[in-house]
Amino acid sequence: MNTVKSVRELRAAIAQARADGKQIGFVPTMGNLHAGHAALVEKAAQRADFVVASIFVNPLQFGPHEDLDKYPRSLAADQKKLIEAGCQLLFNPEVAEMYPHGMQGQTIVSVPDVSQGLCGGSRPGHFDGVATVVTKLFNMVQPDLAVFGQKDFQQLAVIRALVRDLNIPVQIIGEPTVRAEDGLALSSRNGYLSAEQRAAAPALYRSLEQIAQALRGGERDVAGLLDTARQQQIAAGFRPDYLELREANSLRPASAQDRQLVILAAAFIGNTRLIDNLALELDAIH
Repeated sequence: MNTVKSVRELRAAIAQARADGKQIGFVPTMGNLHAGHAALVEKAAQRADFVVASIFVNPLQFGPHEDLDKYPRSLAADQKKLIEAGCQLLFNPEVAEMYPHGMQGQTIVSVPDVSQGLCGGSRPGHFDGVATVVTKLFNMVQPDLAVFGQKDFQQLAVIRALVRDLNIPVQIIGEPTVRAEDGLALSSRNGYLSAEQRAAAPALYRSLEQIAQALRGGERDVAGLLDTARQQQIAAGFRPDYLELREANSLRPASAQDRQLVILAAAFIGNTRLIDNLALELDAIH
């Protein structure tokens, strides 16, 4: 695997791959990689001939009081994982390479509707930062396909809308969430958890499973189900941020006619904010 830090080197390597007739797959990341990231790279390797990954901790998507400075960085370990997963080229730029004119006057890509509420409500400007850096990376790499994890369900919806609305010729592939044996969704931020917090953390997903099980069983008191789940999260040591039932494709609040649904949650345990979701299909809510 070759590691490059400039757009010029990136484009030269990709041009050679294209000259060899290879289809380009792309996996953008912020590093500190785990088995969930490896699954994204492996999926890209199954679907494309030449896999490019990026590692860039994007300042534009972090709020003023978020964890930009302490976000874990582990390049050597990440490179090893990428090689094992089938990556051929790593783009690891500095901030000045991505934003050579600074971020103050940077053109911003904003995706309406699906970016509203949920993480978009809790982290103002976050999805503008995500949409902007992903647009830049797509223009730099010009991949045939890109793979994103479904754990960041709203982010995936934003990127699908971005590609559709701006006619970007990239196939977006969503890869299912990879979980630890106890159900906790793998996340780079799990490393912030103390042993006690890590033991309690699977309760977040369990609360979503209980909502889904009740809905599948015919329960239609959605407000009551969500309230019960919030109380379960609090009892487990969480401080809920949001817990909502949405229509899975549009991310608008679920209506009685919707069959494709997703339960989305974010909650703090200690100072660490975890997100999770559970998609389900059922008969219409009455």
